[in-house]
Amino acid sequence: MSAVTRELPPAVVNAKLIALIASGAVFLGVFLSGFVIDEPAPYDLYMAGLMAVWTLFGLRISRAAAPLLVLLVIMNIGGMISMTQMSDIASTPLYLSVSLFLAFTAAFFASVTSVQPSLYRSIFLAYVMSAVLTSMLGIAGYFHAFPGAEIFTKYDRATGAFQDPNVFGPFLVLPGIYLLHLLLTGPVSRMPLLAVPLLIITAGIFFSFSRGAWGMFGVAAILLTGALFLQSASGMFRLRVVVMTVAAISLLVVAMLVILQLPGVSEMFSSRAQLEQSYDTARLGRFARYTIGFQMALEHPLGIGPLVFGTIFGEDTHDIWLKMLMDYGWLGFVSFLTLTCWTIAAGFRILLRDRPWQPYLLCAYVAFIGNIGLGTFIDIDHWRHVYLLLGLIWGAIALEYRHQRQLRPAAQPMPAAAIPSGRKAAEFG
Repeated sequence: MSAVTRELPPAVVNAKLIALIASGAVFLGVFLSGFVIDEPAPYDLYMAGLMAVWTLFGLRISRAAAPLLVLLVIMNIGGMISMTQMSDIASTPLYLSVSLFLAFTAAFFASVTSVQPSLYRSIFLAYVMSAVLTSMLGIAGYFHAFPGAEIFTKYDRATGAFQDPNVFGPFLVLPGIYLLHLLLTGPVSRMPLLAVPLLIITAGIFFSFSRGAWGMFGVAAILLTGALFLQSASGMFRLRVVVMTVAAISLLVVAMLVILQLPGVSEMFSSRAQLEQSYDTARLGRFARYTIGFQMALEHPLGIGPLVFGTIFGEDTHDIWLKMLMDYGWLGFVSFLTLTCWTIAAGFRILLRDRPWQPYLLCAYVAFIGNIGLGTFIDIDHWRHVYLLLGLIWGAIALEYRHQRQLRPAAQPMPAAAIPSGRKAAEFG
């Protein structure tokens, strides 16, 4: 017998090849987001080139995702206006350039995922791999596992391939939540494969000794579990979620108890676990600067210029809302507040709908809520993963918008014969 083979049409082969190249390009970009030791980071340079090439080949912003880009651009215009209030602009143009670039990355991720939903899987896989690797670097640095490993720590806290442990920890929350989602909903046979990277990422969050990251992960995990419980009407699935949640918590508690027995870990944990630190409640500490800063915002509606607040008080704002008022003026503040509320409301409306991209939206959404909550105590305006989260959520919003449009029956004109004579007389009189 002779085997009959059929060759695929060249157009189909080319389309498959282009999709593969696109997926690989986005995968590499997201993977590089876990390595931001300095600015511009490799992620910045790569994404700038990727966005430029993609634009040449027809990058389009969905109408449904357009508010994301418009509001972020307006926010940056506020920063440019605020810069006019400075006597010495110093490195401010570079700072605002990074802000505008990150705004474009959010629009980019929203655009590509709304056109090619399969990219969600590549993005999350790349994020998990990046998080595992940078977590391992941070853990190795904390324990001085090899000569020179201390470059992956700061203030005796794990930083991985980041400048600051307070950025490193929150970066790990989304991949941790995604692995937790797979653990709660996937087959039992995959549990060991998921538990190992989840433990590595959780250890990275722990050794960052970031109170914000600890709280973010806890809140996001609770929101994820609650959403999964509400989403399904199946009693068996709800029971599974409860059982798996208890098992996951038990595993993490055991792991933490073991870790706390290590020399020096218990002392650092006790110190960092306190809700208030000396730099929070000092005379010109974080909380005092909040009051002073908001009073200054009333006197300077255009802002005082990016990064100027830190030169006056020795510490930056450590509050995203105060940051917006000081660095981007009231225009930037209103734009960012509008974007945040719009993202939360629009994302919530579609959060539990049964769609192929819904698991990715759910994980990104609960992580975004955590980041915004943390933003009340720290600046997040240059956190690359926050803009990635915005892009992922708005990509799903655009997908839902397109899905709903496809469900609507096309409006067909009614045949003239079907129109009652009295109505025809009235209309065409």
